[in-house]
Amino acid sequence: MKHRPLHQPLSSAAPATRAEEAVTLRAVSKEYRSRGGTVTALREVTLAFVAGSFTAVMGPSGSGKSTLLQCAAGLDRPTSGEIRVAGHDLGGLSEAKLTVLRRERIGFVFQSFNLLPSLTAELNVALPLRLAGRKPGRRQVRDALAAVGLENRIRHRPAELSGGQQQRVAIARALVTKPEVIFADEPTGALDSAAGREVLSLLRGLADREGRTVVMVTHDPAAASWADRVVFLADGRLSGELDAPTPASVAARVAQLETAGARS
Repeated sequence: MKHRPLHQPLSSAAPATRAEEAVTLRAVSKEYRSRGGTVTALREVTLAFVAGSFTAVMGPSGSGKSTLLQCAAGLDRPTSGEIRVAGHDLGGLSEAKLTVLRRERIGFVFQSFNLLPSLTAELNVALPLRLAGRKPGRRQVRDALAAVGLENRIRHRPAELSGGQQQRVAIARALVTKPEVIFADEPTGALDSAAGREVLSLLRGLADREGRTVVMVTHDPAAASWADRVVFLADGRLSGELDAPTPASVAARVAQLETAGARS
């Protein structure tokens, strides 16, 4: 059964054509060098995320999930391979142009919320616009907060909000620039089950009602079941996919990966 969003969308823009690939990775590898040698986090990963889809990325600890997300979002550069987001080859962009692309076309939601404690919800949401040198419109910011059900909390600071409300402020902040792609790294990891469902409902609604592309890293099979598709990683490599996931089918696949990892 399909999950239904709890709140109205930020806008009524028509969804993107589903045949379009919003994010594409081709033979992407990422290595980290340290005194102890070289650690390979991603190994020749080729993967596409269709516009308007909701994809969960799962795998055992150390499988490369967060590295994949950070590279795809332009927060880190791969050692080799090609990444395209919204039609732009990230490898061909300077740091300045990559920063502009992230601000205008990409939204990122962190597990730890990353809100500034001294700012109200309204000012936290307006921050990406200010960093881009744009004067935030009060209506634009308040519409973003209304889209996540927090129109009555605009003057509250993070300490005055629950964990679930703080994460919804973080989602509103990611939405305020109307990005095409939303990357979420364990967005429900610090939340209780009820607050987690609200956040997942919001992410589901972004794909279904607004045509946004949502890519979410999670360790929770129940959270992954909200997605259209689950992509599995193991040792930095793709290790299969699962369409129309359920909590049981995702948990079974994760157990298989963990068993295989223990044997290797």
